[in-house]
Amino acid sequence: MKKLLIVCGLLFSIVTLAQAQSGGRKKMESPEARAKMSAEKLAKKLDLNKDQRTRMEDIYLEESTAMAKEWKDNTSDKEAKKASMMKIHDETDAKITAELTDAQKQKYETWKAEKPKHMKKEKSQR
Repeated sequence: MKKLLIVCGLLFSIVTLAQAQSGGRKKMESPEARAKMSAEKLAKKLDLNKDQRTRMEDIYLEESTAMAKEWKDNTSDKEAKKASMMKIHDETDAKITAELTDAQKQKYETWKAEKPKHMKKEKSQR
């Protein structure tokens, strides 16, 4: 019985150690998977119709592809890369806003305002 408990404790320790080494982070998903996930999240938050959902997925795919390309580009410095990525994000935000109804735009703006608070909360829980 003691040996079984020791083996279980060892296995638990190994799993915990492996999780800690990876930083608990998920593997980077493909741009297509990220786009689909983002579009689904937005569809739930804003009650998008099927046509809007498809357009959001296309917009997010374009953003994810551009971000991945920018991330792999080693020619620019860190600040230039950050500025370029922010520009891509702002352009995506404008495209999303253009596709929404007035009621959805209000929900979207509220959601964007709350996002940093949730991110800080999640970061502090790690």
